[in-house]
Amino acid sequence: MNLEITQENLYLILPCKVSRVTQIYAHEHHVTIIEAMRRFYRSETYKLLADESTKYWHYGPVALYQEWMEEMGLQQ
Repeated sequence: MNLEITQENLYLILPCKVSRVTQIYAHEHHVTIIEAMRRFYRSETYKLLADESTKYWHYGPVALYQEWMEEMGLQQ
C-alpha cells in the first residue's frame, strides 16, 4: 500500500480540511457553511492547499484558517 501524498491523491484529504476551516469561518463571521465554502474555494489559500508541492496539506484547520485570514487582511 502506497501512503505517499501526491497531486493525484491529494483530493482525498481536501474535503476534511475544507470542512473544518469553513466551519470555523462560518461561526466567526456569521455566514452559512455554503457561503463560507464558496469564499474559501475562491481563495488563494485554497489554491495553495490544493497544490501538493506547497505542503499546505500538512497544516491543521486552525493554521489554514489563520493563513486565509491573513490573505484577506483579517488577521486575528
